[in-house]
Amino acid sequence: MTPKIRIENLLTDKFTIMHIAIAGNIGAGKTTLTRLLAKHYKWEPQFEDVIENPYLEDFYDQMDRWSFNLQIYFLGSRFKQILQIRESGRDVIQDRTIYEDAYIFAPNLHAMGLMTARDFKSYQSLFNLMEVVTEAPDLLIYLRSTVPNLVDQIQKRGREYENSISIDYLNRLNERYEAWIEQYDKGKLLIVNVDQTNFVDVPEDLGEIINRIDAEINGLF
Repeated sequence: MTPKIRIENLLTDKFTIMHIAIAGNIGAGKTTLTRLLAKHYKWEPQFEDVIENPYLEDFYDQMDRWSFNLQIYFLGSRFKQILQIRESGRDVIQDRTIYEDAYIFAPNLHAMGLMTARDFKSYQSLFNLMEVVTEAPDLLIYLRSTVPNLVDQIQKRGREYENSISIDYLNRLNERYEAWIEQYDKGKLLIVNVDQTNFVDVPEDLGEIINRIDAEINGLF
């Protein structure tokens, strides 16, 4: 009997799947831009698990108690997304990356005394295992923002559990983001200054971002 050939496997082998990711601090506009770009390019969006996250509200209420639980949940959720992207056979745009958890959020919590050294070491060991089989996105879009703009956007979206986020916490995250982006070498990088760009209300601003993305991805393959 002649074996059946799965056409979708042939297609996956023939065409390279594109993985785009958006990085940025809390309130930078990652989810909104993910939706807009997914609609424009007909990419499959992968969103950060915020609504179903069982630890998020508890974390903002008592950071030192729930930091490890939250970061492990996000790490597992992000790794699951990476596996799904690999198996999907579709071009995907991802809201936040696994690297931000490992290089920004978890180290920041440890530095602030909100995650114990023992828990941080366990977290790093798990991430290191995952990173061995993790491929970086083809293009990383970093949304750069000042803290006042982040605060304004956080207040506008009105998530009650985010009311306790301090300016110091956002400042610390911003510093780590900038240090990470300065040394980022895992793939192509596009930086968008969201203080000077209103991609939600100004079509020309969104169009400029799309033009810049087109220029980057045309050279990917």
